Amino acid sequence: MPNVFDDDWDGVSERPGFRHRRMRLGRRLGGRMLGASVYELPPGERAFPYHLHHANEELLVVLNGEVALRTPEGERALRTGDAALFPRGPGGAHQVVNRSAGPARVIVVSTMIEPDVMEYPDTGKIGVFAGRPPGGAGEAALDRFLRGDAEVGYHEGEPTG
Repeated sequence: MPNVFDDDWDGVSERPGFRHRRMRLGRRLGGRMLGASVYELPPGERAFPYHLHHANEELLVVLNGEVALRTPEGERALRTGDAALFPRGPGGAHQVVNRSAGPARVIVVSTMIEPDVMEYPDTGKIGVFAGRPPGGAGEAALDRFLRGDAEVGYHEGEPTG
């Protein structure tokens, strides 16, 4: 039985600015319609880029420490026990940053609807996932990150004969 306060991690990100340890709680428990990940963030690090989902809602609960939550309304501090919900669409854009002097631990719970399209407002990127939800288990039929300006016409390149 997994425990959200254990140090039994499934993965570690060492990318500067996005360093964290992650426990894939939903996957461990066999979740199919709900996903959940516990993140432990060192000071100054982010769990993920500022983003929004078009298919999935997410719920954040601070398990320990203090984090800064960035949303379209701005940035606010969350401390142990605080929770936030991120609805689908632009109003649900979010990012979690540890601006404190010590480590912070949060859990993010998500519906696991696919296909999903994610937008990254800071960079204009788009993430497209079909065949599995973002972060879900299994092989994805489509799992791509694209620049938002990578457009072509509907009929461009299509055979006519």
